[in-house]
Amino acid sequence: MSRPRAALAGRVISRGIALISLLVACQAPAPGSPAAGAAGRPALASALVITPRARPPSLVTEAERTGFQRTGRYAEVERLCAGFEQAYPGRARCFRFGATPEGRPMLAIAASDDGALDPAAARAKRRPVILFQGGIHAGEIDGKDGGFWALRELLDGAMAPGALAATTALFVPVFNVDGHERFRRNQRPNQRGPEEMGFRTTGQNLNLNRDYMKAEAPEMRAMLALLDAWDPVVQVDLHTTDGAKFQHDVAVIVEPSTPHPGDLDAAARELSDALQARLSALGHLPLPFYPSFREDDDPASGISAKPGPPRYSQSYSAARNRVGVLVETHSWAAHAARVRAVHDLLAALLERAAAGGAGALRAAADRADAAAARLAGAPFALTHRAGPVPRIFPFRGYAYEKRASEISGGTWTRYDESRPEIWRVPLFDRLEPDLTITAPAAGYVVPAAHAAWVADKLRLHGVRYELLPEARPGFAVEAFRADAVAYEPSFEGRTPVELKGAFRPERQDLPAGSLFVPIAQPRAPLVMHLLEPLAPDSLVAWGFFNAAFERKEYMEAYVAEEEARRMLAADPALRAEFEARLRDPAFAKDAKARLDFFYQRHPSWDERVNLVPVFRVAASP
Repeated sequence: MSRPRAALAGRVISRGIALISLLVACQAPAPGSPAAGAAGRPALASALVITPRARPPSLVTEAERTGFQRTGRYAEVERLCAGFEQAYPGRARCFRFGATPEGRPMLAIAASDDGALDPAAARAKRRPVILFQGGIHAGEIDGKDGGFWALRELLDGAMAPGALAATTALFVPVFNVDGHERFRRNQRPNQRGPEEMGFRTTGQNLNLNRDYMKAEAPEMRAMLALLDAWDPVVQVDLHTTDGAKFQHDVAVIVEPSTPHPGDLDAAARELSDALQARLSALGHLPLPFYPSFREDDDPASGISAKPGPPRYSQSYSAARNRVGVLVETHSWAAHAARVRAVHDLLAALLERAAAGGAGALRAAADRADAAAARLAGAPFALTHRAGPVPRIFPFRGYAYEKRASEISGGTWTRYDESRPEIWRVPLFDRLEPDLTITAPAAGYVVPAAHAAWVADKLRLHGVRYELLPEARPGFAVEAFRADAVAYEPSFEGRTPVELKGAFRPERQDLPAGSLFVPIAQPRAPLVMHLLEPLAPDSLVAWGFFNAAFERKEYMEAYVAEEEARRMLAADPALRAEFEARLRDPAFAKDAKARLDFFYQRHPSWDERVNLVPVFRVAASP
């Protein structure tokens, strides 16, 4: 049979079997069962259609074989990765891009119609790359199953014809591989199916979706190398959400959602609007914001649409001047419905790519790179907050009641999925700058003592830097000295710190081997997120410089008593300052604070205490 007739026959067979599946799927499940949708009606019929293939079953997933009751182990990913390359020679390539701490391979599949299957080929053709990844939280595994389904249809031409001529698709089925293999029932008590699944964190108990900036997990280091090599214009991170019970089956959050160099936010909004419209047309109930109430289980408290910091995938993409898409299927939908939502989201994105959207996003990213390289001396918002005045959003929820609980002693929320209703939810989506800085005129300097490990982080993020070949004594800088230091509870294996203070002009000796990080580079937004001490995901905030806030030398109390008397006798201004401080009752009663007053003004005081070893500079050293 000729290729066109064979393809047509395959589609006819698939559609016939799909019709049988549709008839079976439309048998109404019991209200409240995992397969039931709003008001006890069957979940979207399309959500339960299993699309079989005329080809041998080697590319069919365990999820499809079991009617989406189960999901496969990682051995299936290894088998399918190799199977795609074998089934689509010259159009699909399976490759390993890293290894996990437990020794498992991290795998990806590249797909293209004309062989642009490695970074060099994609760059040579100016080919936009679209990356979609599953299993960063390995219990939220819809992305793996939906991604394999979508990739198969994409290569068959059944989805988004022409997309693979316009873009290279890059699929990471499971990011958190070791977590995926911590496989058992009941890992996700707030989620309907599959029967067994992996775990949220890695084998080292790190949450990869908090690690993009600090980049400590070996898996994240491998992912950042993948991003740097392929430079995707869009990164899609496929999750399953938690939270209240409601009817909306998928949320799609596209970043940047706030003003960004080169107006990248405009391209992101255009993409967001298109995805929302297409998903709605396909029968979904999508949301353009993360559906988390400001107070748990209280729709009346409203929803804040402020963007997260760049520890999260979608915000990290924005900091790299690329579009980030966070997809959150709703955990209380059945696994089949969630997998369908992933499939349809990828179809909507790739249809847009085929229609010219990929090239437009490539151009938008290039404009953002060029504009970011010109940020020197300009204001830049590191964080945003939601304004105080909301708008009312018609949110599709269910009837619920709050009861006093004899178990918790608090309030118990009970949802009734047989009674759909519209909640009038305050949506705080008018965003305004919160922490705004002025980008340094030339860049940042990191002293030589910290150069090696900071340079390693910068390389991971694709940030350009230079090593000072010789010392620069007495160089004019702006230095940040912390006026207050507050340590936060341990988080992701680190001790974060919150500082109060400001940059002030000083002169500092810059040793040979210090790092100079120029602001005139495309990754300038990422540079500021990494190196500004007050940025929420900076190296400082994550506790990498905590030793700078520790005293390492001291003055004995009896020595301080003697030195204080000498200092008071020699300096009338100091005496007046001390007497003014004594009018503070707390200070007056604190013997240690009184002696510290003199030690901090004594020539022996360590001037580096609370000095952040990252300087702003107005001229290249």
